[in-house]
Amino acid sequence: FITLLFAFFTALYGISTIDAAKFGSAVNGLQSAFAGGTRPGPLPGARADAPAANPPAPAAPPSGARPLAVLPPADPAPAAPGQPAEVSLDDVRARLRDRLDGPVRQGRVALDLDPRGLVVSIRESGSFATGSAEVSPGARAVVAEVAAAVREVGNLVRVEGHTDDVPMHTPRYGSNWELSTARATRVVALLVGVHAIDPSRLSAAGYSEYHPRAPNDSDANRARNRRVDVVILDPRVSNREEPGQRTRPS
Repeated sequence: FITLLFAFFTALYGISTIDAAKFGSAVNGLQSAFAGGTRPGPLPGARADAPAANPPAPAAPPSGARPLAVLPPADPAPAAPGQPAEVSLDDVRARLRDRLDGPVRQGRVALDLDPRGLVVSIRESGSFATGSAEVSPGARAVVAEVAAAVREVGNLVRVEGHTDDVPMHTPRYGSNWELSTARATRVVALLVGVHAIDPSRLSAAGYSEYHPRAPNDSDANRARNRRVDVVILDPRVSNREEPGQRTRPS
């Protein structure tokens, strides 16, 4: 009986015995994993010299596929038919200087660039009879060349009438305000009715004697002040003065 009892306790001891080496290896692996440290060592029973699995090879492109080519930037789109191309006012002035060489040399027309844009000044001498808004044949030829230049651009155009400071009292025009406005509107009527300029691009204004080009202190200076200015507005001015964009003062 004693022999059987000894054998029974010996078996229980063998079952409860833990391989200390394997237990220590497992504990070290768990500590490393929870601490975020280096990769844990091999699990108990695993071969330390086992080769690592090869990473998957990148997928091959489909048969017949071609690499995407880098396309060059597209050329700017041309202007739509009937739409004027963008032209600088310096170029417009140079063209008008060639077309109006005779009137410019004669002093009947002046071409200037100012903050408003390109100003074509048609002086009264040879263009309007004194106290009249009727445009002479010579001035009509000038207006025709101006209309051709206006047609080449998309800018707004303002036609301004100006007089000297000599008071105006006639049965038809009771003041320089009326005369200057009548001359401006006559030129606008030619641009629209004869040369088919879009009327939505045009405006007319009369300034009487209050915007002179020179002091009204001599006959020569007064002659310079009696004029109609066709102003091809700079686009920056056009954006500020386009009808419908104005706001009322508060």
